[in-house]
Amino acid sequence: MVRFELKKIFAKSSNKIALIILLVAIVVISYFAIGSIEYVDSSGNSHTGITAYNRLKEVKNEWKGNITESVLQEVLEENNKIKSSEEYLSKNDTENNIAYSRGQGFSDIKDMINRSFCDFQEYDYYRVDTVTPSELGNFYSNRIDNLKKWLSSDSVKDNYTKQEKEYLVEKYEEMQIPFYYEYAGAWTSLLYYLPVLIMLIMLVGTFLISGIFSDEFRLKADSIFFSTVYGRSKAIRSKIVAGFVCITAIYWISICCFSGVVLGCLGIDGANCLIQTSLGGWKSFYNITLLQKFLLTIIGGYIGVLFMSTLSMLVSAKMRSSVLAVIVPFVILLVPSFLSDFSVLSKILGLLPDQLLQISSSVNYFNVYQIGSKVIGAIPILFTIYLICYFILLPLLYRIYKKSELNS
Repeated sequence: MVRFELKKIFAKSSNKIALIILLVAIVVISYFAIGSIEYVDSSGNSHTGITAYNRLKEVKNEWKGNITESVLQEVLEENNKIKSSEEYLSKNDTENNIAYSRGQGFSDIKDMINRSFCDFQEYDYYRVDTVTPSELGNFYSNRIDNLKKWLSSDSVKDNYTKQEKEYLVEKYEEMQIPFYYEYAGAWTSLLYYLPVLIMLIMLVGTFLISGIFSDEFRLKADSIFFSTVYGRSKAIRSKIVAGFVCITAIYWISICCFSGVVLGCLGIDGANCLIQTSLGGWKSFYNITLLQKFLLTIIGGYIGVLFMSTLSMLVSAKMRSSVLAVIVPFVILLVPSFLSDFSVLSKILGLLPDQLLQISSSVNYFNVYQIGSKVIGAIPILFTIYLICYFILLPLLYRIYKKSELNS
């Protein structure tokens, strides 16, 4: 019976088109993930793609290792040489690109210096130009000091309890230093595009299963379906299982194809680097590696897609409408974007299901929650809440459809 339900899903022309769109999207997103990496050669010419990645990796891995004070001083020295060069001071774009090419190797470390010596909520690309060697001893301590200043600032001091502030500072202080650096462009590119793919999988997946319960009513076949021996028992369970199998297969095949292409073309270098060494991860209080961030992203995405798809099937069963079944998850994704400007709702927005679909971004948010005397980040709460909700929705879906009344 499960096989029959799966055949019904994949036999629809509209569903076949949706799968083709998803396949094309995977190809396009993979192309952008690989092609977004840019390398500038010594002549000032830009290159993209796999060859550019390999050449960029060579120059960046010359700085591979622990980011100690001596390494930071060397970065300052090299940066000062470049900014005093004729090419850097020239008004010619090609000359400027030549100067830029000489600093590509340490650009990631330079970015970390900028973030360390800027205020918590600010970023100045040229801050490194004014940092002195004597200040570099504060490179790691600045990260903690800036957090403390931000937490005590008027704009956010009332947003966190005393325990929550202590928790965030403690997480910063637990960070192992010095940071280990290795070029991890493949992982940063992969993690940047993953949320886009996961959201697309969710939308396509809910579209595929949107009619799994409502079609019996749409086709006026409900009287036949429910009058059979297993119509209100095994047949309903078969629909639920078919929906689960469909979503699971589409999700993991899509994720494996995308990740396999990107990592297969670019490699897995830098997997064990902390996310604080990557673009945008400097301020995160989650002490995890890029590989761990990747695993959290795809597992969280799977839980989110399972929850959304089951909710879609519930709407399909209750409202007898495949259109509403598709619209509801889409609306859930849109709502947070309209409410994001209301800071008073930040804690609520941090626990909405859309956060599960973009864990790679969520780890950079300061969403923490106090339960009694214990403080915990949003990620484990999201995983727990929506796994529980998923297992609650399953029997509820079964019960609702089992008690469906026949069309007159």
